[in-house]
Amino acid sequence: MEITAAQVQTLRAKTGAGIKDCKKALVETNGDEPKAIEWLRQKGLASAVKKASRTAAEGVVRSYIHFGNRVGVLVEVNCETDFVARREELIDLADNVARQVAAYQQVEYVSMADIPPDVVAKEREIESGKDDLANKPPQIREKIVEGRIEKRLKEMCLLDQPYIKDDSKTVDELVKETAARLSENIKVGRFVRFIVGETQEKATETPEAAPAVESPIAEDPASKVEAVMAAADPAPAVAEPVAEPAVEAAPPVAEAVTEAPEAPAKGKKKKK
Repeated sequence: MEITAAQVQTLRAKTGAGIKDCKKALVETNGDEPKAIEWLRQKGLASAVKKASRTAAEGVVRSYIHFGNRVGVLVEVNCETDFVARREELIDLADNVARQVAAYQQVEYVSMADIPPDVVAKEREIESGKDDLANKPPQIREKIVEGRIEKRLKEMCLLDQPYIKDDSKTVDELVKETAARLSENIKVGRFVRFIVGETQEKATETPEAAPAVESPIAEDPASKVEAVMAAADPAPAVAEPVAEPAVEAAPPVAEAVTEAPEAPAKGKKKKK
């Protein structure tokens, strides 16, 4: 079995053993990490196997503002000592993690352990109800659902994302590599992302914002309805003002024309 550099680095971060010892342990155990850890412990080489359980109460908070000032991120990265907190390696790690959070906006949690049970239950409900699983046998359907849920949950977790500067490793592996170099327990504590306009977009979905959207729309239909009704209605309110002047003006002109020739005709009869 081929042992990758990522496997070696991960084992080294967990045990504190040397690179060669970690690789040998993985070779001896066919890449099985838990067995490799036991192998190192038996050889007395896993001097820092409990490193990950040590308290990491120090650390740094770093920020990243994306170009255009429309996305901002705050990240807390923890370590064990204030000495390591001042190291450039830790500061660089925090900066890179902040950029990662800005780039992967679907990420909501640090790790799968942080995902609330109700979110997991909701994802399971969604996947179980999909039409393409309706005709599957129960056992196969359950396996497919679990696989899809795991994939979906990983998409939501920061540590499971491919590292933006080197997609051959995950953010989790990046953190563990840094922990191995600095010989301390290092972890991403938390993060928060700010996106310009995000709160306003959410506000438009609330009932309070409805009148602001509906008021101009409510006026337009009314005016359109009135215009349509006025055009379709044969009521005299629109037709009479135009027709009446034409009808009333015609008789006076006709009378003037008929009376004018009658006057001279009567005059000629008197002369005779």
